[in-house]
Amino acid sequence: MNIRLEQLNAQLDQGLKPVYLVFGDEPLLVQEACDNIRAAARNAGFTEREVHQVDAKYKWDEFFATSNALSLFAERKIIELRLASGKPGEEGSKALQAYCTNPADTNLLLVIAPKLDKSSQNTKWFKALDSVGAHIAVWPVDHQQMPQWISRRMQQAGVKADREAIKLLAELVDGNLLAAAQEIEKLKLLDAERPIDCNSIRESVSDSSRYNVFNLVDAALKGEAAHTHKILAGLRGEGVEPGALIWALSREIRQLASMAQLVEQGQSAQQVMRQYHVWSNRQQMIGKALARLKTQSLHRLLQRMAIADQTMKGMRRGNVWDILEQTALLLAGARLATR
Repeated sequence: MNIRLEQLNAQLDQGLKPVYLVFGDEPLLVQEACDNIRAAARNAGFTEREVHQVDAKYKWDEFFATSNALSLFAERKIIELRLASGKPGEEGSKALQAYCTNPADTNLLLVIAPKLDKSSQNTKWFKALDSVGAHIAVWPVDHQQMPQWISRRMQQAGVKADREAIKLLAELVDGNLLAAAQEIEKLKLLDAERPIDCNSIRESVSDSSRYNVFNLVDAALKGEAAHTHKILAGLRGEGVEPGALIWALSREIRQLASMAQLVEQGQSAQQVMRQYHVWSNRQQMIGKALARLKTQSLHRLLQRMAIADQTMKGMRRGNVWDILEQTALLLAGARLATR
């Protein structure tokens, strides 16, 4: 039986299956689905739990022993098999098929695996589990779905946020569901009377640094070279990882380059910003940057960011902070002295 992730709780309310298989490569969603199954099982009287890490060295005799053992206190038991590779092997396949021929009423079998492809879903062990129980496939949330996922998550948490704030959070967490969930938990503590806005998101997502990466990007876009230099020095002094700066600057420069190309082709800056869904509170600074920077110079800044990334990874000699400083100041419109 195939159960969609969003339908799992409704199915659990109707009664437990003897076997559940949860698989996928999205750790947060897999964990939460398994937590829901465990909670429903505990409510149904499954008070014991045994966890088996199944790898190439696992002895399936252990599974036979625990699945056939009677509790001293006649308690019901959750047996949890965590398949490291998603493949139980020949011995494991036979063991799972044998178990499914007559699953014990006193056991609930929960099998957890990484993503299983079509061929895995056509194996005998998968079909055996599915015939007596249910499988829940957990699929990644792609970039386009991320705002909707965050919006639903906020509603469940009782957090109200405007559309632009949701879009901003989706961009900042960059597909990391765990990070998004953690930020939403932080937003719950704000107890804001009004819906959460972009400023609240920026303050929440930023670390404890006095200056953060987003301040740096905004200062550079505004053309504030002195402020940009000051923020960068603060970030460096507080031990911020250069990788975060490379990501933020590269992302902004790359989008600016695409927008600048359209402006140079004859579109107005306002048209281009609407096309790229630039938030209203950022349109002024983006407009200034587009008026100041041309496509060719932005491409050169992207090349600098590639060099910064290689330097950070030890693939090139140099000081990554010097490259970051030069790039940020050039983005801000400063003219650097040649060496």
